[in-house]
Amino acid sequence: MNYIQSASNPHIKQVKKLLTKKERDKTGFYLLEGFHLVEEALKYKPYIEELLLSEEAVIPPSWNIDDLDVTMVSSEAAAKLSDTENGQGVFAVCRKSSQTELSEGSTFLLIDEVQDPGNIGTMIRTADAAGIDAVVLGSGSADVYNPKVLRSAQGSHFHVPIINLDLEAAIQQIMDRDIPVYGTALEGASDYRSEKTGPFALLVGNEGSGVRPELLQKTTKNIYIPIFGRSESLNVAVAAGILLYHFRENN
Repeated sequence: MNYIQSASNPHIKQVKKLLTKKERDKTGFYLLEGFHLVEEALKYKPYIEELLLSEEAVIPPSWNIDDLDVTMVSSEAAAKLSDTENGQGVFAVCRKSSQTELSEGSTFLLIDEVQDPGNIGTMIRTADAAGIDAVVLGSGSADVYNPKVLRSAQGSHFHVPIINLDLEAAIQQIMDRDIPVYGTALEGASDYRSEKTGPFALLVGNEGSGVRPELLQKTTKNIYIPIFGRSESLNVAVAAGILLYHFRENN
């Protein structure tokens, strides 16, 4: 087991860089932080490259880490790595998923240019809870390995395939499987409650502008959630949850 004292140690600086998308894309690794997320990662050990543990962190006796590369770090070094105000001093350097092809299955969530990391993470977590077969992110969305996305997803990264793919290609591939693709829109759309459940793909879009018009033209049908109060719209993650559970009901 290695020990690092200095917060300015080159290895600490290198791991810290994984908080940036540029470094994650360059290296193929990302950084998890916190007991819950690291504990979830331990169930999928092949993804773990290294554990970094603060000398002050109390590791649960149930954690089996003997076969992993473990580095103990000082509290100062742990604080350097932390992306949260009150860090727990527990980190895992993990390999990014290498999946680039649309997986088998009959239920999909497609995400178009959603930029808020919290929304992305919440939708991944909701898709996981609803038993969705895969989440597909098009260009323009927040990075799936952004620390805020990871915290919001609460470990669901390990449970459901998350694929970065051109959405026009994804829509075509899904429709080629005779699976309907439902876009979300405010105009030219039907009340979602009128649609039957079964195999499906749900397409949701940007917080301000919604799904791009060129994608809405390629869907099987476009739907909306009625607003009964005076709010102008629903948060995209809330809307995705309502629709995923509706269409997932009898799948």
